[in-house]
Amino acid sequence: RKIASAAMAPHLVGVTRAGGAARAPLEGRGGARRAAAAAHVRVQGEAGARGRSTVARGARGTWPGHARKIDYNKTYYPVKADTDAQEKVWYVIDAEGKTLGRLACLAANYLRGKHLPSFSPSMDVGGYVVVINAGKVGVTGRKATDKMYYYHRVHRPGTMKTETFDKLRERIPERIVERAVRGMLPKGRLGRHLFTHLKVYPGSEHPHDAQKPVE
Repeated sequence: RKIASAAMAPHLVGVTRAGGAARAPLEGRGGARRAAAAAHVRVQGEAGARGRSTVARGARGTWPGHARKIDYNKTYYPVKADTDAQEKVWYVIDAEGKTLGRLACLAANYLRGKHLPSFSPSMDVGGYVVVINAGKVGVTGRKATDKMYYYHRVHRPGTMKTETFDKLRERIPERIVERAVRGMLPKGRLGRHLFTHLKVYPGSEHPHDAQKPVE
């Protein structure tokens, strides 16, 4: 049996205790397994002793885990100064030859401030948007004749009115852009506030030259 145990677990032959002599291989059935378990316990004990000494060193201030102060404010969050209306940038977008959806998406991004590194979804960090030539905005496919706009008075049955894209563009072209942009803004107080920063004009002229808008 001694020979069989040594043949089955040759790496356990001569395992020693700390400061002791070599022990003979364990005998009987499962001797190799018991020897492996004993070796594992000794290794865990040595690791625990090393860990206790490391913690003791940490109490003296040499543990690298407390070598620097942890900064919990790495992520920048906008402050009130970032939402100052006097510091906002004005943007001009020419709607001539542009698709309605892509134009509205671009305007909504500028209104919300998604193009800025300081963007926060709950803050008004965007700028003002001036859309000119709203009467020349286009749509794809057959939306010019198939796209319908609905309007009705609240609690007034039978007052719903329908209008196609072409008819609304001839009558009130700026309303088309306003509806498209409003649908891409947040629903709530923030969205209603951001919508007031949108200025839409049917022609190429606008009265915001004093704000020095960026094209």
